[in-house]
Amino acid sequence: MTLKAFSYRFYPTPEQESLLRRTLGCVRLVYNRALATRTEAWYAEHKRVGYAETSSMLTEWKKTEELDFLNKVSCVPLQQCLRHLQTAYTNFFDGRAQYPNFKKKRNGGSAEFTKSAFKFRDGQVYLAKSTQALPIRWSRTLPDGATPSSSSLSVKLAPSGRWSVSLLVEVEIEALTRTDNQVGIDLGVKSWLTLSTGEKIANPKGLKAKYRNLRKAQKSLSRKQKGSNNRHKARLKVAKVHQEITDARKDNLHKLTTRLVRENQTIAVEDLALKNMVKNRKLAASISDASWGELVRQLEYKCDWYGRTLIKINRWFPSSKRCGNCGHTVNKMPLNIREWDCPNCHTHHDRDINAAKNILAAGLAVSVCGATVRPEQSKSVKAGAKPRKGQKQKPES
Repeated sequence: MTLKAFSYRFYPTPEQESLLRRTLGCVRLVYNRALATRTEAWYAEHKRVGYAETSSMLTEWKKTEELDFLNKVSCVPLQQCLRHLQTAYTNFFDGRAQYPNFKKKRNGGSAEFTKSAFKFRDGQVYLAKSTQALPIRWSRTLPDGATPSSSSLSVKLAPSGRWSVSLLVEVEIEALTRTDNQVGIDLGVKSWLTLSTGEKIANPKGLKAKYRNLRKAQKSLSRKQKGSNNRHKARLKVAKVHQEITDARKDNLHKLTTRLVRENQTIAVEDLALKNMVKNRKLAASISDASWGELVRQLEYKCDWYGRTLIKINRWFPSSKRCGNCGHTVNKMPLNIREWDCPNCHTHHDRDINAAKNILAAGLAVSVCGATVRPEQSKSVKAGAKPRKGQKQKPES
């Protein structure tokens, strides 16, 4: 069994929206107070405050006259936000994330309800403190026999004002029929994806398509007086344009990754250092808009679902500079060179297609014999030395 999330949009009644907004406000308040308390305790006394202490603080906060309104919403989302804060701290201390930030009202918010705070009855979802079912737009049906009552449910308010509910259920996913197709993928900006088969997939450039609308909405927002109702309306317009960009990007990503997983048994990609690559001011916007990280993430979990193999090769592998015919590696390959001739065997190469073929060959070598893709590193790795760490200065597109 696999846990799978099903997200739906819903349109709450005025009473439900009032309750949900109060719940999100209380979740934000508890999270920010707990974060401030933990931060102050560390700077004042070098004392670490954990989840158990913040949970006890929440009980005391509810007893005060100032925060008595916390009792009017479900207690489950309040406890869950403290658990999320503890997870954020764990990720920070393990080096996987930055220090937790305070939640802001303009960013919307979310609240998680466990199985004790909601019911799934007759195909409808009922939240705690509410007698009416959520008016969910069921865009697709849940799998047969799958009920969300055994897991959790999240309600989210996007900055654009869109309400959505995410149901986490256990489902049985059948593996796809095995195929002999294999593909290497070279990620780029000019050509979004270049496959080892020679196919080039154009970059949809979702941000560029909506740039004029976004620029107009942001200029209108900048002219509004802070704190005014007109500024709030202008902010919603900006958020809606961003929502349109996000929706188009997600739609393209899901369609593309699903197609690649269905058609190929083995997929090879580069393990790129995206955090370092976006430091390039000239390419940062294009790299972020391409969503390479999200694309690889979707390939990873979809391959796991459907019985496919995803291979990530070393980011230092010279896929663009190596000749796919004779293996000769040139010293430099600037981004403006899109086609080149090998000085050793004189084979003419398309930069991206050659890189994709090299990525596939390196991926197959890694999967079959566990070989490293950098021959000069093999001896040091065998001797027990740590592999080289560093930053990839320029993205290969």
